[in-house]
Amino acid sequence: MSVSSSLATSFTGAKLETHLFLNSVSLSRSSSQYRIFCKPSRGRRSLIQRAASVNPRCEVASEAVVDTRSSSVSALEQLKTSAADRYTKERSSIVVIGLSIHTTPVDMREKLAIPEAEWPRAIGELCNLNHIEEAAVLSTCNRMEIYVVALSQHRGVKEVTEWMSKTSGVPVSELCHHRFLLYNKDATQHLFEVSAGLDSLVLGEGQILAQVKQVVKVGQGIVGFGRNISGLFKHAITVGKRVRTETNIAAGAVSVSSAAVELALMKLPESSHATARMLVIGAGKMGKLVIKHLVAKGCRKMVVMNRSEERVAAIREEMEDVEIIYRPLTEMLACAAEADVVFTSTASENPLFLKEHAKDLPAVGRDVGGLRLFVDISVPRNVGACVSELETARVYNVDDLKEVVAANKEDRLRKAMEAQAIIMEESKQFEAWRDSLETVPTIKKLRAYAERIRVAELEKCLSKMGDDISKKTRRAVDDLSRGIVNKLLHGPMQHLRCDGSDSRTLSETLENMHALNRMFSLETDISLLEEKIRAKVEQAQK
Repeated sequence: MSVSSSLATSFTGAKLETHLFLNSVSLSRSSSQYRIFCKPSRGRRSLIQRAASVNPRCEVASEAVVDTRSSSVSALEQLKTSAADRYTKERSSIVVIGLSIHTTPVDMREKLAIPEAEWPRAIGELCNLNHIEEAAVLSTCNRMEIYVVALSQHRGVKEVTEWMSKTSGVPVSELCHHRFLLYNKDATQHLFEVSAGLDSLVLGEGQILAQVKQVVKVGQGIVGFGRNISGLFKHAITVGKRVRTETNIAAGAVSVSSAAVELALMKLPESSHATARMLVIGAGKMGKLVIKHLVAKGCRKMVVMNRSEERVAAIREEMEDVEIIYRPLTEMLACAAEADVVFTSTASENPLFLKEHAKDLPAVGRDVGGLRLFVDISVPRNVGACVSELETARVYNVDDLKEVVAANKEDRLRKAMEAQAIIMEESKQFEAWRDSLETVPTIKKLRAYAERIRVAELEKCLSKMGDDISKKTRRAVDDLSRGIVNKLLHGPMQHLRCDGSDSRTLSETLENMHALNRMFSLETDISLLEEKIRAKVEQAQK
């Protein structure tokens, strides 16, 4: 078997540095190995389809591992000439590997959840993977989605999935069963739909847009939050704002917090709505919204628990004619004993209530249904599912909110159609912008090529003029050479730039780019590949 074909087959499972810096590899044989990967669906799922559970089909593919013979040819040259040089033809892809409320139960999502404070670390670890250039994490109570720019789609997905399994403890096979994969235009459209609130359990809810904004805020200054991913998320924010401004999708929309309040009131006897004792644990964004919606439903007294009293005091100042009683978290069980409904929305990674905590709580009155309600909108969950095993309690989490929003399904779909036209338009603009980035390396290469010629010819000219020429003359000749080069490059540079709004202009621009690459032997794609792989290896060796 030839060195090139051997390299192509063995490249998948090996570290890049093995192929880049080892000039000779001993010949040996090994048995076939197997790897698991997900086969993505061919067509894009519609909004209605994605609202249902989607289980990508996992397959097992055999991958023969064949060692290469000794060779004096450098690995990079092998890479260029072998079947592995598909890298030079395969454009970096935007990929989303996601698990959402539509496809994944909450008990798995909470294992995969990454706190906001850990996003920079996660981005760094993802970008250290061999085939990942850029990354971002969108982790909320309803979804865990990782967006990456991958040098290779399949290898990038494989590496990210294994990383998710390693950090969460969830087996790869289970991740494959629940995850969804979207590439390039589909990934772009998905994020735009997420930002617009179309993919939310509660259509048009505004909190997801704030969470997308937070991804950009946290990503600023992080090396792995690069131009493509940064541009994608910033454009998603624009889409989210535009959809809410130009359509009525937000009219009458509810948030996760308001749906939680609605759910609690649905489970309580109507006669007890004004008298039920409410306890809210956590005064962050979600907790504050729970309080506001309780007040809007007529609740005039509640107990709020938080680590510090400052936030509760600030909320109390906003709410007129409402009695908000602060209690520290150390009194949690005592306060729960005096509550009929307990709302939890904290960032705790460990449950606040388990069966052993709730079993000793006194029973609630029959006027409120005889059951203490725990409404948990946190991910990871604050209340263990085991609490529902008690005859005196019921636990509801974010997955149970579907009951609240199911009633207005037709209205949700009608509003979604109004927003889809905007999303399609914005998706085309983003893809055009991303396509136009392909010309940037050619522009840099062409300028560098022209500059090398200018400097070389300038040195020849100055040497012929002798050593006694003045600085003024030197500067004049230098300026003259720069002016000539700039004027000559002006035409080609103009034809390598476009604003991305005209698909015909963009197509011509890319044709011009390929023509210039051929005429001046710029070899942009291959050079970029070398730079990216070398950078990966150097980073791994540090």
